[in-house]
Amino acid sequence: MRPFAEVCALAGLDTVVCEVDAVAARAARERVTASLDRRVRRGKLEQAAARDALARLVFTGGLEDLADRQLVVEAVVENPDAKTEVFAALDKIVEDPAAVLATNTSSLPVMRLGMATGRADRVVGLHFFNPVPVLPLVEVVPSLHTSAETIAVVEDFAAGALGRTVIRSRDRAGFVVNALLVPYLLSAIRMAESGFATAADIDTGMELGCAHPMGPLRLADLIGLDTVASIAESLYDEFKEPLYAPPPLLQRMVEAGLLGRKSGQGFHVYGRA
Repeated sequence: MRPFAEVCALAGLDTVVCEVDAVAARAARERVTASLDRRVRRGKLEQAAARDALARLVFTGGLEDLADRQLVVEAVVENPDAKTEVFAALDKIVEDPAAVLATNTSSLPVMRLGMATGRADRVVGLHFFNPVPVLPLVEVVPSLHTSAETIAVVEDFAAGALGRTVIRSRDRAGFVVNALLVPYLLSAIRMAESGFATAADIDTGMELGCAHPMGPLRLADLIGLDTVASIAESLYDEFKEPLYAPPPLLQRMVEAGLLGRKSGQGFHVYGRA
């Protein structure tokens, strides 16, 4: 969630970044500092703006430091039990009953997370796309309990404060983008798995034949193969469509730790993550 926090700070918002512990919090601060420094070196950001953004950021290893927040955006691992546990804890910690608790999940039911709290009307999906500083889209996903006021608050935050383009989705696995994108990625994985074509040729075919900026297997590597598998599992659990089921090759690669760019190897080989 570090890039999201960086975007918020650059937009002039006082932002608290909560990591799993103090060590992770220090590492997050170092990554944000390095990212801002890179922008300055490349001429994309003034030194004063980088300094001011860093001053707006607080890094912590404890959820209790989120007690006074008006908006909390959760971005833990894409696991329903882990996310539910976080929302139940936030419900007790965040003091303002009007505060919005948002999830950056890419596939899990917002309703399930809302029902883990006593304020389901203030829980909403707020799905940013990676890389967050580059991609302008945000999906707003209300559950059946999410109030119109909550939707208005997060849409104003995303569009007004952050200058993002907002689309709204119903609370269904995959929402709009991943419900369309992931079956395409899975089809490419099945094509490679069957030996129909190599990963390189599949990607080149879609890049040069369909003018896609990135082939499906490189994109899966960028997203993270574990994340792709998790989204596929959520889609299959919800809709029971065979094409949504993660292919065996994808499952084996995840088990082997071949997760794409972040591990250094997926369908393609990259520099050390």
